[in-house]
Amino acid sequence: MFSLFEDGPEYKKRLETPFAPTKVTLFDVRSAIPKHLQEKRTGKALLFVVRDITCALVVYKLGWLIDPVANYLFQRYSIPQAAGAIVKWMVWAIYWYWQGIILAGWWCMAHEAGHGTLSSQGWLNHAIGFGLHTFLLVPYFAWRSTHHAHHKATMSLERDENYVPRTRSDFNLPAETSARIIDYHEVFEETPLYTLIRMVVMQTLGLQAYLLTNAQGSPMYPAGTNHFQPSSPLFKPQERNGVIASNIGITFMCCALYLWTDKVGLHNFLKLYFVPYMLTNHWIVMLTYLHHCDPTIAHYRNAQWSFLRGALSTVDRPLLGWAGRFFLHNVSHDHHQLMPSLDNQPHVTELIKKVLKEDYNYDSTNTFRALYRTFTQCSFIEDDGDIVFYKNRNGKAARVLADGISADEAKKST
Repeated sequence: MFSLFEDGPEYKKRLETPFAPTKVTLFDVRSAIPKHLQEKRTGKALLFVVRDITCALVVYKLGWLIDPVANYLFQRYSIPQAAGAIVKWMVWAIYWYWQGIILAGWWCMAHEAGHGTLSSQGWLNHAIGFGLHTFLLVPYFAWRSTHHAHHKATMSLERDENYVPRTRSDFNLPAETSARIIDYHEVFEETPLYTLIRMVVMQTLGLQAYLLTNAQGSPMYPAGTNHFQPSSPLFKPQERNGVIASNIGITFMCCALYLWTDKVGLHNFLKLYFVPYMLTNHWIVMLTYLHHCDPTIAHYRNAQWSFLRGALSTVDRPLLGWAGRFFLHNVSHDHHQLMPSLDNQPHVTELIKKVLKEDYNYDSTNTFRALYRTFTQCSFIEDDGDIVFYKNRNGKAARVLADGISADEAKKST
């Protein structure tokens, strides 16, 4: 019987299967995608944008009705105050849940715009991406710059931009040959409550922490690196005007939120915008974190990294089921690392799965179970080795290299 706390069969199979780098080539993958699935359809993309904005507006308007309608019904039918308050906050919770998902869909749409997959017209991609990301207080051009760099170096320990694992030496752990269980526990062991608190902080503030302080970003950048300083080492000189434009947009949005809050009151700002905004950040962090972090997925150092190896070292998941496909535009469900266009992702994924076979990574584990599993088991990696896996709080890796495969012997895919 299915359990929310049980690992998916795909994950279990990877645990039992020693890892060998793919022998598929990038040419094989690209050859499997017909030209008609690589076309960008501007009209359909605009319909997605209109649909997403409409959904958010409808839910927003319904949100304004919650308190007055609830108060009217409670008075009309003499519902006890305590019971009425519980029901009203339950309705607010429903509003927060769905509006958070819908706005996460805005982020996903802006993500696609940043990749230029909505339209062959670059200005239109940027207009859509800038508008949607700015509403969510995300600096579009700044984030787009580092995200492009991430895609060019996915899972490269030297060059990737985010979710870069920390090493044994980063935690000042003893050498693997002399380390004891207690050494690992002194660094990583914590109470379940503290683990939960850290997870909540990451899920709600993780995106802002990354943008403001480069948290979970590449350690190759100095302290103080952020996405708002035009001279930041994150950006090339020609990208700095975009960073400034992003800052102007964020400033304008903050001013608009301040004026709107002054008009409607702090309580309405918190209920109608702030709580959904925090839940939006939760979904964004969840889908990106779980896409790139998993105990069974390899990271590479330069000697063994290739674009295809990095792109395949990600995990597709059924995040939110049908709602994830509809509102999040398949970003979590399908292999967006190799996708040519937005609406063709499910079709292309099915085609490349036939080419990749066992090299395609999917995990049907309940997403919240997977989040806890990854958070508690992906602790650190070793300082050496060109193909490495996360190790847990006991200093053990969940997966090993196949016989005859070593960092020096594996040959790159092209």
